[in-house]
Amino acid sequence: MRLLIVCTGNLCRSPMAAGLLSAWAQRDLGPEGSAVLVGSAGVEAPDGHPMDADSLRAALAAGGDPETLGAHRSRALDPAEVADADLVLTMSRWQRKKVLAHAPRALRRTFTLPEAASLLGLADPRGIADLPLDQRAAELAVRLNAARARRRVSDSDDVRDPIGRRFEEHRRTAERIAGDLHPLAAVLLGSGAVPAAAATAS
Repeated sequence: MRLLIVCTGNLCRSPMAAGLLSAWAQRDLGPEGSAVLVGSAGVEAPDGHPMDADSLRAALAAGGDPETLGAHRSRALDPAEVADADLVLTMSRWQRKKVLAHAPRALRRTFTLPEAASLLGLADPRGIADLPLDQRAAELAVRLNAARARRRVSDSDDVRDPIGRRFEEHRRTAERIAGDLHPLAAVLLGSGAVPAAAATAS
């Protein structure tokens, strides 16, 4: 399973999300968690910078994987990794647009994180967690994309960038990301029951 998470500078939001998903994969899948490849990048990222200190602190407090977060170094988005990913999650509609400018064929598997979490309530994710691990993200993307026609894009589809703000903003951002990721992870990792709204939709 190849997951790619994208923000602007790859210093706050996308490494937060990658650290959380890595931690959950290890927790829920044990040794098999190594087959869940979670990458992060930025559409305007400097290369080689460590994660923002406040975002690192907030992500650790939210349960992110210390090894993944501590080793993080920012990097610019490579269109080739978009092509290889089963599911691409951005933190804003603007970033999604930038990703698709580089890789237009990825349209059907590229969503903002809040958009994907919302679409899960309109899709029917039942049975995805029973598929082989390497098929789950691609199948989830198919079902989320099919549900797009039933939902309007809105300002709520963006996760606010906390960089340069006080720690409380970083903490709120980490909590928002964790909240949106959790139901998606339940499907991808088989880590719990599908949320009731998603299970009954369709």
